[in-house]
Amino acid sequence: MRTRRGFDPDSDLWDFIAFELRRQRQEQDLSLAAVGDIIGRDRSLVARVESGETKLQVAHADRLDRAWSGGGFFRRMVNFAKAGHDVEWFKTHLELEAIASELRIWELGWIPGLFQTEAYARAMFEVAGVEDMEKPLAARLARQTSLTRSPRPLVWVFLDQGVIDQPVGGPEVMREQLSKLLDLARLPNITVRIMPRSVGAHVGRDGSFKIMTVAGADHIYTEACEGGRLTADSTDVGLFRVRFSRIGDWALPVDASLRLIQEVLETL
Repeated sequence: MRTRRGFDPDSDLWDFIAFELRRQRQEQDLSLAAVGDIIGRDRSLVARVESGETKLQVAHADRLDRAWSGGGFFRRMVNFAKAGHDVEWFKTHLELEAIASELRIWELGWIPGLFQTEAYARAMFEVAGVEDMEKPLAARLARQTSLTRSPRPLVWVFLDQGVIDQPVGGPEVMREQLSKLLDLARLPNITVRIMPRSVGAHVGRDGSFKIMTVAGADHIYTEACEGGRLTADSTDVGLFRVRFSRIGDWALPVDASLRLIQEVLETL
C-alpha cells in the first residue's frame, strides 16, 4: 500500500498509529473492508488512514479496541497524538481553506486573513516583528483569491466588536480595512456579523477558530500564539459546531452588524 509523502512512523505519532493499524489488520488477516465494517465506514477510509492521508478518529479507535481487545491502545494513541503539536497544521489548514466549500470563522482579535487589506496585514506583521515580510504578505493576499473562485465558497464570519474598534495601523489603514469588510459583506456568498461588547461573557471568549468544510467533511483550526491546532475528529467538530451556533445566538443580525461597522468607519 502506498503511503503519503513524508510518512514516518518513527517520528510522527499519527504515522505510527497508521502503521500500527495496518500491522494489526494484516496480523489478523483482515481486509480493508472488514476493518471498515468494524468502525462503521467503507474500505476507502481505512486505506486513507493506513496511508497517513487522514487521521484515525477517537470513535473509530474505541471500536477497534473493543473488537480486538486492545485494552484502549488505539484510543490512548489518538489522544496522545491530539495533545501534541504538529508544525504542519497551519500549512495544512491553508490548503483546506483554499478548497473549502464552506467556511465558518469566529475571530476574537483580528480581521480574518482572507479579508485583510495589504496595509492592515503589513501593520500586523510589523507589530509581530517580522523583518522580511514581503513573502508572507504576498502569501496572505494570495489566499484571498479563494473567495472569488468558481464555485464560490459560502462564508460566515463572526467578529468580536473589538476587531472593528481597534485602530490597527492607524485611522487611514483602518478606514480602508473597514470599507473592504463592508464590500465583502455585501457579496451574496459572504455573511458578516458582529458580537457586540454589550453581550459581556460568552463562549467565543475562549479563542478564535475556523470550521472548514471540504468534500462534506469538517476540519477545525483553532488559533493560538506560536501555532494553532487542526482536527477533523467528529467529537471535536461537533463541539465547535455547537460553539459557533451559540456565538451566532448572541451576535447582531446582519443589517445591524453592517450599520455598526459603518458607524465605526465614520468615526475614523
